Amino acid sequence: MSFIDYQAHDIECEAYVARPAGAGPHPAVLIAPTVRGPTPLEHAKADELAAEGYLAIVLDHYGKAERDLGERARDLMNGLIADRALLRARLLAHLGFAQGLEGVDARRIAIVGYCFGGLCALDLARTGTDAIKGAVSIHGIFPPPQLGPQPQIPAKLLVLHGWDDPLATPDSVLGLTKELTDAGADWQLHAYGHTVHGFTNPEAAVPGRVVYNADADRRANVALSAFLAEALA
Repeated sequence: MSFIDYQAHDIECEAYVARPAGAGPHPAVLIAPTVRGPTPLEHAKADELAAEGYLAIVLDHYGKAERDLGERARDLMNGLIADRALLRARLLAHLGFAQGLEGVDARRIAIVGYCFGGLCALDLARTGTDAIKGAVSIHGIFPPPQLGPQPQIPAKLLVLHGWDDPLATPDSVLGLTKELTDAGADWQLHAYGHTVHGFTNPEAAVPGRVVYNADADRRANVALSAFLAEALA
């Protein structure tokens, strides 16, 4: 496991890279963190994926100068949500970094995102790039980027969603499914009942809004493993 500096459009970033055994090249999974940016939780997920044979790369939303953000993280996230063109440019730069990383099979790359990272995973797929084979949103948010006509989406998509998530209401879920259908995407939606935002984070404990759910977490991990095995075969 190592930290590697790279440039993502306008910011200097630091990726956490977890490598599987063997020389490779290996299929790669980009991990887009929550609003908080990269934390030990994403690093641990990268280590899990490396044990499964993937080269896992934790992306850096805000740059290596932005750490221990506290409440400021929300302002940084909101700035990117308000400027989806900038977010898109950074995401494509993250992807370019991953494509050139030693040991990566550039023909087999997927992205998995949590919370704000779920939006990032969807937005990378929304570019229409064929450089990723799959994108996964886990308790993500769904507003479309509104950057002109939506191109066709060649990547396979998986949305893992808590049905009672106050940040992604049923109307927004239906809007996403229509958007993805219109873009010709191969998409799946797994919705977990009695489940709110942040259900994979054992530290999430804001009643009615952001709460860990062990059953949903376990089911989501099973779905994620099956999806990655298919998309990156």
